[in-house]
Formats: sequence, C-alpha cells, structure tokens
Amino acid sequence: MDLRKIGDNAWEIPKGDGMRVPAVVYASERLLDGFRRDKTLVQARNVACLPGIVRASYVMPDGHQGYGFPIGGVAAFDIDEGIISPGGVGYDINCGVRLLRTDYVEADIAPRRKELLAAIFREVPAGVGKAGVTKLSRAVLEDILLRGAEWAVENGYGRAEDLERTEEGGRMAEAAVDGLSDRALERGLPQLGTLGSGNHFLEIQKVLEIHDEATARAFGVQAVGQVLVMIHCGSRGLGHQVATDSIEALENAFGVAGLVDRELVNAPFKSDEGQRYYRSMAAAVNYAFANRQMIAHWVRRVFARVLGGDEGMDQVYDVCHNVAKVEEHEDGGRSRRLVVHRKGATRSFGPGRPEVPAPYRSVGQPVLIPGSMGTASFLLAGTAEAGALSFGSTAHGAGRVMSRHEALRRFRGERIRDDLAGRGIELKSTSWKGVAEEAAEAYKDVDEVVRVSDEVGLGRLVAKLAPIAVMKG
Repeated sequence: MDLRKIGDNAWEIPKGDGMRVPAVVYASERLLDGFRRDKTLVQARNVACLPGIVRASYVMPDGHQGYGFPIGGVAAFDIDEGIISPGGVGYDINCGVRLLRTDYVEADIAPRRKELLAAIFREVPAGVGKAGVTKLSRAVLEDILLRGAEWAVENGYGRAEDLERTEEGGRMAEAAVDGLSDRALERGLPQLGTLGSGNHFLEIQKVLEIHDEATARAFGVQAVGQVLVMIHCGSRGLGHQVATDSIEALENAFGVAGLVDRELVNAPFKSDEGQRYYRSMAAAVNYAFANRQMIAHWVRRVFARVLGGDEGMDQVYDVCHNVAKVEEHEDGGRSRRLVVHRKGATRSFGPGRPEVPAPYRSVGQPVLIPGSMGTASFLLAGTAEAGALSFGSTAHGAGRVMSRHEALRRFRGERIRDDLAGRGIELKSTSWKGVAEEAAEAYKDVDEVVRVSDEVGLGRLVAKLAPIAVMKG
C-alpha cells in the first residue's frame, strides 16, 4: 500500500482505487507497526470510497481493525449527499467514559481502599449479561431511550449539573423508539445501571502528573495525589442489538453489491432507512448516558457511606466513543453540516465551541483517554487545531494489539491480580478469564498514543492519572 509521510506523526494514503478522498493516519513509527499487522490501513482506505465523504478518512493513534471502519476511525459525510453506516459507529453504541473528581487525596482512602472497592463491586452490577438492580417497565425504558441522563437525574440518580458536563447534555434529541426491535428492548430492560464485561471498567485513580495547571484547575483537578473515579461502559445488549438489527435491515434494503467491503453497508443519511438507523442509534446513545449516570450515582453513595461524604464529587465530563452525530464544521472556508462518525474516537472540541460546557469554554472540552488495566489514563483538553486535523477528534484509549484468544493463551487472571497487588493496585472482577483477556500487554502503549495526540494537536495534555483500585466485569 502507498503510505506517504506528510508530517511528524502524520501519514497519507493518496486518493486512488475508487477512493473519493485520501486517508490520513496519525501515528508514530512505533504505532504504525501495529497498524500494518492487521487491516487498519485497508479499512481506512475502504472508508475513503464511501459516497459523500468529506476531506479524508482519518485514523487516530490508537487505531486497530474493527467491523468495516477501523476502531479509531473518524469520517464525516455531507448531510445531503452522504451516508450513515452502522460500521462507522460499532456495536457498543456510545461506549464512553465518565470522570468524577473528589476532594479526597490518596492518603485519605489508602486505609480503606479494599473496603471501598468491595462496596462499589457490590453496588454496581458487572459481568456478561449481568442484570441491574433497577426493574423497568417497557414504558419507562422507552422514556429512558428518549431522554437519557435527564431521566436518570429526574429520578434521583445524580445531580442536575452532571447534565451540563455530559456530551450532548446526556441526551440526543433525535432519538426514537419506533425502529427498535422487541429483542433490543428485551435486552435493555434488565441491564440498565450495569458495567458489563470486556474492556469496560470502573477505576479509582490518583493524579500522577499535572502538565497544564490552569486547565487542570478549570476541570477541578487541583493537585498531584487527588483521587478521581473513571467509569467506562456503554449501551450493553440493547446497543449491540440495535447494531445487529440495523446492519441486517440495510443489507436487505440496499444489498452489498458494489461495496468494497460488505461490512461498510450504509444508507443515504436522509433516506427513510438512514433516518431509522440514526434515530435508533440515538436511543441507544441515550441508554448509555443513563447507564453511566446511574453508576456514577451509586459510586458517590458508596464514597459517602465508606468515607463519610461525597462532597466535591463533581463530574468532570462524560464523552462518547462510538457515535454518529450531525455537527457544524469548517471545510473549504465555509461552515458545513456533516454527519461525523467517531468509532473508538473521542470528540476533542477546542475553546469557544458552543457545544463545550460554559465552565470549560475558555480552555476546551475535557478529553478522557483511559489506558489498559493497570496502566495510566489521561486527561486532555480539546484544541482548535483538531477541527482542521480530524473534525475535532482524537484517540479513545490504548487500542488493542492482541486478540482476546491470544491474550487468554498467554496470561492468567490470577497472575495479573498478584502483579497489580505488588504495585499497590487493588483488583476485583467477576471473571479471571476476563482479566486475562484485558491484560495490559494486549494493548498499545497509551503513553505513546497520548504523546502523538498531544504533539499533533489533536488534544492538549493536561494530566496523567494512575490506578489505585480497578473493578472489571
């Protein structure tokens, strides 16, 4: 494949072979080696062939092979002539991250770290197919799908100010339930308020380094050693079913003839089929927002019970990783409404954008990039440069480099637990198999991913966070 270096940590697959635009990859030489081992670059080129794509098909520094689109892929399509594709969002719709800050420091929680994690483990259901503690009727579920985190706050889960510090205010207004199958609703009924399995986690963290003190203060991060809580989960079985149903429906409606890859099945955005998927996807997005809202509420409740208070446990931000949204972006000197697909990518809007919450508008949107199990996570700020570089997007995590099957062959969950304990990190999980699958060695070096994001200008490094206690499904 013709891959040309176009700048420091930037590469281009030139337009050709049916491509409507070039593909642009942000990666260091070291990260690029991983892209060459799977189909990431091929998938980036394939996405560049889709109708209505604008400017380029992008891959973020944590990119790896996914379904149709690469994970770490970003692509924007003209709202009138372009398409929407379930492969550009993924199966775990609105898998995302929420970060809470606290007034506690590491010394405050160290004596009760084990007790605190055990209490959260009891309070927040986790694991494959795990049912939640909230029993819903179908009518209530449909209300949640339309209103997202607003429903959760109105029903006593969290604080009104959480909504301002959630992407989309915790609700995509375009959501509709008429396109959801009975099976999708059945899968959603028992799982609200659950963490799930796979790479989902809940971590108690400490601030390890502060790189931008003024921005950190704006985000409520005040000192090295400060305790934070990071929650990473998505739309559970409901979102997966929405993706499955939508892919089948679009294949039936449009077929796959003429597609360079059948996994890129799509619909014109303004077609009935395209709008049906978009509205259903938005409903799953709202489910995920409500899910993280409820988990955050239970975490605060545990901190209050175990440590004596949850004062200062304010939300820093909540970001989507898998979503398609209509956004305004500058292109060719004019503002255009585009359907921006971010699959395993984080929105990274800079200062002044109206979508950025008022308390952060002078410094840019908080960007949350979790690491792999036992490694650092990072807090960045969105940049104005990211708008031109990637439609305001950056990486979403470390990015896998090893299959789960290979990780199971090479690692043992109990050994990972012991290794973490030796480093002062508490671990609780529903499955040692799940722990082995998520071994840190199965992922890219998140420090390198963040270094590239920062140097390219996709996001500005604010703080480095280290785990104290980890809960896995």
